[in-house]
Amino acid sequence: MSTPTFPKRDPSGPEFWDLRYEACFAPWDARKVPARLREFVASGGRARTVLVPGCGSARDVRYFAQSGWTVVGIDFSAEALAAAAGELGEYADRVRRGDFFAPIAEAPFEVVYERAFLCALPRRMWEAWSKRVAELVAPGGLLAGFFYFDAGDRGPPFALNSQAELAALLEGAFERLEDVPVDDSIPVFEGKERWQVWRRRG
Repeated sequence: MSTPTFPKRDPSGPEFWDLRYEACFAPWDARKVPARLREFVASGGRARTVLVPGCGSARDVRYFAQSGWTVVGIDFSAEALAAAAGELGEYADRVRRGDFFAPIAEAPFEVVYERAFLCALPRRMWEAWSKRVAELVAPGGLLAGFFYFDAGDRGPPFALNSQAELAALLEGAFERLEDVPVDDSIPVFEGKERWQVWRRRG
């Protein structure tokens, strides 16, 4: 299937993503729950509160909910949430339209789950992302998920150029606990992402 042609829009706004979901063009959507997430939930010891920003079609939200976690999924794209409605069934109330950078009533969370959210943000927004994620994770809580590394600065997806770049964003508020390869990446991320877990200091 050829890639659709879309009008030029800024990926920092919802219309960019609305156009893609409306066209059913979502090459970042794994259409499955990643193995590393399953392992993370299984090893967690107990259910936790978790935020899934940029939740898209929300398969991971459904998995957290089915596992007994208190999960909130947010997305600012109405078309993404329409796609999520078909996935969530009885868990439809776990997602809502929302902006990561706006107040979230349930914050702070024990876990913020990262899955193709940071790499969807233009690089000019990354410093604001790092400050916001530190606000959203409770002290002692975790930022856990998938981080995309590659050369270049075009996107989305917008790649981290190095581990040092990610460390510069996070190490003021977090310490890294885990960094392992990912074996079941989708083609757009294959060989270029790592599963990492960072603990909020304090």
